[in-house]
Amino acid sequence: MSTPLFFSFFVSLVVSMSLIPLLTTSAWRFQIIDMPGDRHAHVAPIAKVGGIAFAVATFVAVLWWAPKDEVILSSLAGGAVILLFGVWDDRADLHYGIKFLGQILAAAVVIGFAGLRLSSLPFMDEDIVLPDWIAIPVTLVVIVAVTNAVNLADGLDGLAGGLSFISFAAIAFLAYLADEVQLVFLTVAVLGGLLGFLRFNTYPARIFMGDAGSQFLGHYLAVAAILLISLNHPFYSPLLMLLLWGVPILDTVGVMGQRLLEGRSPFVGDRNHLHYKLLSMGFGHRQAVTAIYAVHGLMVCCAYLLRWQSDAVILAVYGAFAVPILSLFVLAKYRPVVQRPWNEKTDVSETREVNGWYSTLPGKSLGLAVLLFLVCAALWPVDVPVDLGYAAVGLSVLLVVGAYVIPSARPLVVRAGLYLGATFVIYLLEQPMSPEWSGLHERVNGFFIVLGILVMLTIRFGVKHRFEMTPLDYLMVCVVAAMSFWPDMRVGDVVLGILAAKMIVMFLAIELMLHTFAERLMQFGLISVGIMLILGLRAWL
Repeated sequence: MSTPLFFSFFVSLVVSMSLIPLLTTSAWRFQIIDMPGDRHAHVAPIAKVGGIAFAVATFVAVLWWAPKDEVILSSLAGGAVILLFGVWDDRADLHYGIKFLGQILAAAVVIGFAGLRLSSLPFMDEDIVLPDWIAIPVTLVVIVAVTNAVNLADGLDGLAGGLSFISFAAIAFLAYLADEVQLVFLTVAVLGGLLGFLRFNTYPARIFMGDAGSQFLGHYLAVAAILLISLNHPFYSPLLMLLLWGVPILDTVGVMGQRLLEGRSPFVGDRNHLHYKLLSMGFGHRQAVTAIYAVHGLMVCCAYLLRWQSDAVILAVYGAFAVPILSLFVLAKYRPVVQRPWNEKTDVSETREVNGWYSTLPGKSLGLAVLLFLVCAALWPVDVPVDLGYAAVGLSVLLVVGAYVIPSARPLVVRAGLYLGATFVIYLLEQPMSPEWSGLHERVNGFFIVLGILVMLTIRFGVKHRFEMTPLDYLMVCVVAAMSFWPDMRVGDVVLGILAAKMIVMFLAIELMLHTFAERLMQFGLISVGIMLILGLRAWL
């Protein structure tokens, strides 16, 4: 994995996180607001502009870093079409016929200009390739179906975004194993933007993706999976796509089937989705999202494990997931509904007293350790790549401008600056060093072990509100754990699993530091800007 892939992910992440506050302030003006209602799990109006943010972030990252070819450019054009129709739908609540038109146009762009085809079907001889008059309609139907499946899965905070993140991560890894560089660039850019969005969308959500976001994700998820299979025919079975698309497809089959059996239109919304079934069975909001993440993650892992297996084996495993999931649409229908308010107290952190020196020492030590590490690491004698220096200076300017233009966004700007500075210096310290500095890596590893201990002590003794893991936390821990099993995944000379683990420990430490020293927000912001300017100067000297 090359360094441009890492920067593609990181640029998409930063652009997404930076755009969300700006778009949120304009949401009321353009009437892109999700109002509470019978089929909504929120009780206050929420801007639904997150999809615009991570879609634009994807476009920026791909255009900046990815190689430009017909597949990349056509994929971007198709994504732009679906995004425009999605924004229109978020504003005007379009009739489903117009929605389908937009989805068909977006699919047609990719099929027509990139030559995207599902060239084979399950249980077909590997030497047989479908003619275009069959392949094109089948591909079109599949793209539209998956687009709607992800759109329908967008029912709870963080659900559609998290499921898409898991699927895109799996497709990126399988594409990486197959050396499909263009597809890896496309999926990595989406992953970065999604992660930036999920930072705001985890329960309780401060932003929604809207139809623009869910249809964009569904469209790209379909295109990416078809590209993976078609580019590697006959090595990857088309049935792998069912496992990669996972829960959203089964949820759509269950919902549509139930509506048709009850004599209702399959296109009229209701509360019969899988996530609502879990809520009616007594699951809390976070519990339902985490449970669906877990099942979807298992399906995606099976796609990796079964990638060389026969169609019969893959179909049997898929059936083992499909039967219990679809049975919920029958069983949950006859269970009594457990009414739980959406602002349920079980999802609110408990407040506790924090007194004594033992409760303040871990937080103060952690804050001092983070700041000393960032400053020392920025000055440490390692080579700073020129492109990293340009990125650091450009982002520091954006942060300063953002804090000045939008004062209400300063807490977010400071947090983004610390995240950026920390990521840059951790990445640099993982690079190979000259012999006289050969012992630095061991010292850095030791520091992160100590920092991890301080994080745990601060959470246990020094945080006023009881710390609770969110579905996004579980997702990130699982991603890091998964990457640790694949030591050959690298960003240049850096092992990606180790880099990700250190970044997560540092991000947790930054969050706790900001919580402990909230009154020193602006000082932290100046330090983060200073760190990135130092890196920029060192890149040019």
